[in-house]
Amino acid sequence: MDENCKKIMLNIARIAIKEEFMGHKELNDEVKQRLIAMCPDLAKPGAVFVTINERSSLRGCIGSLVPYRPLIDDIIENAKAAAFNDPRFPPLSPEEFDKITIEISLLGEPKPLEYSDIEDLRRKIRPGVDGVVLKLGDRQATFLPQVWEELPDFDQFFAHLCMKAGLPPNCLEYHPQIFVYQVEKFSEEEL
Repeated sequence: MDENCKKIMLNIARIAIKEEFMGHKELNDEVKQRLIAMCPDLAKPGAVFVTINERSSLRGCIGSLVPYRPLIDDIIENAKAAAFNDPRFPPLSPEEFDKITIEISLLGEPKPLEYSDIEDLRRKIRPGVDGVVLKLGDRQATFLPQVWEELPDFDQFFAHLCMKAGLPPNCLEYHPQIFVYQVEKFSEEEL
């Protein structure tokens, strides 16, 4: 993704959140078509996670694992969800809006990772590179590759991922399905 498109995507996320406070839609169909003309990838199906940070602390993070709508709509909906519907945080307030920074992670397609046991998984997972989806029965959770920065230890990473899915910390013993994906991430701080 070129730098201009990255800036446009970050701007879309910020406007999507801001328009909730303003009570009127700025990202109407006409505006969306102009943005798509500047960055045609926005019209293609895409999956993103939108992460909101306030003073370097997580303030919200919501996204899609697989593309099922135009990228522009995925950015808009996930930016609003990260700001107002992340169950871990209260909805973003207008006072916080100017203090946040937005990061977008453009997801590659999750691919199943076959493994025989925990040690085999330990050898195949690439910390800092792979985002991980863990699935067991009807429970599922994901960590973006960035989470490795906070949880660099394999055992800690997977214990937290298991708990995020509502499973016991030792859920790897039950041989859950594992999918891996990579992201292209960029933030307002970088651009």
